[in-house]
Amino acid sequence: MTKAIMLQGTGSDVGKTILVAGLCRLAANRGLAVAPFKPQNMSNNAAVADDGGEIGRAQWLQALAARVPSSVHMNPVLLKPQSETGSQIIVQGRVFGQAKGRDYQRLKPQLLEAVLDSFATVKQGRDLVIVEGAGSPAEINLRAGDIANMGFATRADVPVVLVGDIDRGGVIASIVGTHAILLDEDRRQVQGYLINKFRGDVSLFDDGLKAIESYTGWQCFGVVPWLKAAARLPAEDSVVLERLVKNREAALKVAVPVLSRIANFDDLDPLAAEPDIALVYVRAGERLPADAGLVILPGSKSTIGDLEEFRANGWDKDLALHVRRGGRVIGICGGYQMLGRKVSDSLGLEGLPRSVDGLGLLDIETEMAPEKTVRNSAAHSEEYDAPLSGYEIHLGKTHGPDCARPSVTIDGRPDGALSADGRIMGTYLHGLFGSDVYRQKLLASFGLEGEGQSYAGRVDAALDEVASDLERQLSPEWLRSFLG
Repeated sequence: MTKAIMLQGTGSDVGKTILVAGLCRLAANRGLAVAPFKPQNMSNNAAVADDGGEIGRAQWLQALAARVPSSVHMNPVLLKPQSETGSQIIVQGRVFGQAKGRDYQRLKPQLLEAVLDSFATVKQGRDLVIVEGAGSPAEINLRAGDIANMGFATRADVPVVLVGDIDRGGVIASIVGTHAILLDEDRRQVQGYLINKFRGDVSLFDDGLKAIESYTGWQCFGVVPWLKAAARLPAEDSVVLERLVKNREAALKVAVPVLSRIANFDDLDPLAAEPDIALVYVRAGERLPADAGLVILPGSKSTIGDLEEFRANGWDKDLALHVRRGGRVIGICGGYQMLGRKVSDSLGLEGLPRSVDGLGLLDIETEMAPEKTVRNSAAHSEEYDAPLSGYEIHLGKTHGPDCARPSVTIDGRPDGALSADGRIMGTYLHGLFGSDVYRQKLLASFGLEGEGQSYAGRVDAALDEVASDLERQLSPEWLRSFLG
């Protein structure tokens, strides 16, 4: 019989993703056949699973932690926000449709069957499946038809451990309050709880643990300190970008404008790990820094909408000045499309049918098309003669004179574009900075040596460190209950 355990949070961003990844690595290190599972995820940070199709980057990372190939069944429902009220719906790796919030609620009973089907698939041949919830089970207004938390847990009969984030404050109230408003059947599904992101002397919280137990009767399975190694792992969603801003001095400042539908921003993590780079995320109301040597336009789930926001922030003028000063620009996926002369969406795939002027830094045009490109790819940098590996997730076909100077080749075909002077580059390939050779040659073009460390090795070592920290801090009895 395959065992399963589910981590649900008292709220979003309480650290469930890293805890699941750490437990997956801990189980794998003990020789168990383990896999992650998240019924429903909402994120524009997507990955291409090893069996094809889109999943959340978090589940891709958790599969890496479990040392198993990633699968679309590990995240059967992925919501990719396109506007303030609507999202694209990905089911078992494929585009299912689009829906606004109220319409999506009506789809949930149908989607639950896909979730349960995927869960059964993931369990096959496994000793253990570690499940991650989404948001909070205390959102009782969404309990009817829920597929992300207790709706799934009760239907699949998976025991739940609640995770509370003490760093944000109010952890006692959040756990006790969750206990108070859960339905009886949901409350019975909870085995106990974890306290996450603790700083300082754990014994100072002993009275807090006693208070929680007296109100809930739930057992604490561990107080997890702030996991330093988690900072070396890819972040799941743009909610964390505020904490990723670096104010330190470095030889090269790289500016990244943060737009509302930023996607796959973990492309930038390998650069953030370089000590000679100060990666600066620029928010609305701020100027692109004049001393930046490189500006990177990352992916976007809504290219035209984000392009209009880019102009509204005045960043088009800042970017033009940056280029006139001799600065360089890299655009990835949606950012690549923005660099051209025009972006057209005659079918209204991103909203209303329209065509808008691009930033005009590359002599290219993009037409949105209904066929979505989703694939893992082996590639090669034409700029630096360096091997690359990554993935493509995009709508749209791009053409124009600058495409005659492709920046990369993907699976043997030309992709992207370079300006005549070589200072403006765009590509549809995600993950190019993860290539150690490419990254070092990029830094060398700015006169820097770089750290020379394998980024993939750095991530793998961080997963092992998180697993070791959890093994030391969590209840041995609780770990034995599902790890053996």
